[in-house]
Amino acid sequence: MRLLFTHIKGLLQTFDTVPTLRRGATLQTIPCIENAYLLIENGNIADFGTMPNLPVGSRAGAKVIDASNRFVLPSFVDSHTHLVFAGSRESEFVDKIKGLTYEQIAANGGGILNSAKKLQAADEDELFDSAWQRLNEVMRTGTGAIEIKSGYGLTPQDEIKMLRVIKKLQKYAPITIKATFLGAHAIPKEIDRASYVSQIINEMLPQVAAEQLAAYCDVFCDEGFFTVEETDKILAAATALGLRPKIHANELAVSGGVQIGVKHQALSVDHLERIGAEEIEVLKNSDTLPVVLPGSVFFLGLPKPPVRQMIEAGLPLVIASDYNPGSCPSGNMPFTIALACIQLRMTPEEALNAATINAAYALGLENTHGHIRRGIAANVLLTKEMPSYQFMPYSFGNQPIELVVVNGKLWE
Repeated sequence: MRLLFTHIKGLLQTFDTVPTLRRGATLQTIPCIENAYLLIENGNIADFGTMPNLPVGSRAGAKVIDASNRFVLPSFVDSHTHLVFAGSRESEFVDKIKGLTYEQIAANGGGILNSAKKLQAADEDELFDSAWQRLNEVMRTGTGAIEIKSGYGLTPQDEIKMLRVIKKLQKYAPITIKATFLGAHAIPKEIDRASYVSQIINEMLPQVAAEQLAAYCDVFCDEGFFTVEETDKILAAATALGLRPKIHANELAVSGGVQIGVKHQALSVDHLERIGAEEIEVLKNSDTLPVVLPGSVFFLGLPKPPVRQMIEAGLPLVIASDYNPGSCPSGNMPFTIALACIQLRMTPEEALNAATINAAYALGLENTHGHIRRGIAANVLLTKEMPSYQFMPYSFGNQPIELVVVNGKLWE
């Protein structure tokens, strides 16, 4: 199938080579070709440029889409989600409205343990069907690659069950999915801390690695969850088995999660609502990517991560949805980008770079996703009519996407 977009108001994020991480001045700029065309052949990006330079014969045999007054950009990359879960938690939403804290809700049997109880009662088919529906929803809002974590099983059999569901999603979904093992998400009530950490290291991780169920291993290193010492042991074991670390860090306290993540060369440290100059300096001297989650900041009313300080320090910031039933029941990346601008004071350019190029790096997909380049798979979006690309986060709450192209095919 050949697709030809013509008269594009602005074709964003075009490059001739793999773009480097966006930081500093480059985080604040978006390449944009005005009055552009984009040609897609055999699932890949074949050519692009300005309309006066459209090669003769490009229209032959192609489905031509007039993109006048619209923008074309690469699909979003969502590097942090918990998309596989069983059941919603709106009762906790009401508790939050009434003033209960995250910790109080957890103490009352809510939070992660609530999701674990529901997931343990669900079978793989139920989990797949509900996750498939969510995956299609986020694809329609522009997500073209996604990470999905386990972490609501909290027993060896249920963590493996979750990862097998994610593997089935990888098999059938048209977009790229990266799986993360997050057995260290919370301590189940039925087992003591030391025994559970041992179970993660000696039972779960070896099976995850043997069955190749995940690319990454995550740990919730924060107050009330896993300590720095426990995290150190788990990540050392994961690395020895070939799983690259990722970290939930500094959401609830200055936890040491950033430092232990950098020590283990984590691909990313995520959340970062409570970091200061020391953590920023540690990240500056590492290859670990800082990921902020505007949706959970918004939904939980958490302190805002010091985004401006991180950007001014030259960090290659990433934003992701944190789609999950408890702290961010939305995987809508256009809304996530809007929240990054409205709440965290990121410019539209910074937020778009953080959700495309930098986010692709946060999943090891920088060669194939997050930008538009000749020869790579065509995963792009066509916006609705709008005066500028800055209109996307400005007009928050509206669906700005008209068409989604996945691997060169229109996604219906």
